[in-house]
Amino acid sequence: MTETAVLRQRTHEERPAPPRKGGLPAGLLRTARPKQWVKNVLVVAAPAAAGELFSRHALVQLALVFVLFTACAAAVYLVNDARDADADRAHPVKRHRPVAAGQVPVPVAYAVGGCLGVLAPAAAAWLCGPAVAALLTAYLAMQLAYCISLKHVLVVDLAVVTTGFLMRAMVGGLALGIPLSRWFLITTGFGALFMVSAKRYSEAVQMAGKAGATRALLTEYTTGYLRFVWQLAAGVAVLGYCLWAMEEGGVPHTSVLPWRQLSMVAFILAILRYAVFADRGTAGEPEDVVLRDRALALIGVAWMAMYGLAVANW
Repeated sequence: MTETAVLRQRTHEERPAPPRKGGLPAGLLRTARPKQWVKNVLVVAAPAAAGELFSRHALVQLALVFVLFTACAAAVYLVNDARDADADRAHPVKRHRPVAAGQVPVPVAYAVGGCLGVLAPAAAAWLCGPAVAALLTAYLAMQLAYCISLKHVLVVDLAVVTTGFLMRAMVGGLALGIPLSRWFLITTGFGALFMVSAKRYSEAVQMAGKAGATRALLTEYTTGYLRFVWQLAAGVAVLGYCLWAMEEGGVPHTSVLPWRQLSMVAFILAILRYAVFADRGTAGEPEDVVLRDRALALIGVAWMAMYGLAVANW
């Protein structure tokens, strides 16, 4: 490649991407990462586990919590992209983000993110109670600290992302006043750590030997360490779930089959199947892994069916 061609390519990579059509509203929506909203479905986890999912009050409260948590997550994405706009413009993929591309001005991203970050907890305090407002405030503070500095701290970055998933799973129970069992928290927390560390491991494997890792910490983690973390987390999640399933809690079941115990089979199969992709280094976003693998999706449906029968005591 000639020197002129090299200079032309470098200039093209450093130049901000042209703004996409759709204007400011479309840019703000894209910055809010609609694809990531599926993670907030975890707000139904605690009510589903307690068998209190289908009353009108529960559905209304969970819909409100889903919207409010989505608003908090959007606030974090907006502030993060505004803060990283200059760095994103030099990235071959991130330069297409609306803020980096100029579709959403940096001051507007900060302003909208700040408004969402203030209004969501305030609305939660009015509509869902102080416990939900406190959790959303803690989530915002933790995620903003992550954007500013914690994402550069070894191990702490894994803990923060994992805690974000755990907070999603907890907030539905707090909104409905449902006690959160220890087994629920253990299984959910370590299940989240399993997926987070598997994703980091996959990124590290794919970036091995390449310059310019998408996450700076990937150059400091070793693949061996990340493999240890996701294997440990998978084992603890399985153990926690099995202990929950085997514990009757003094309440005799009258169902046709012991669905709670049988659900262990589907849960373990799901963990083992997901681990196949983690081991290959292809475990990216959890929702992408589940949706693109038909076997894993079918195992998930079977688990939900057995879990639902156990909760309903059929």
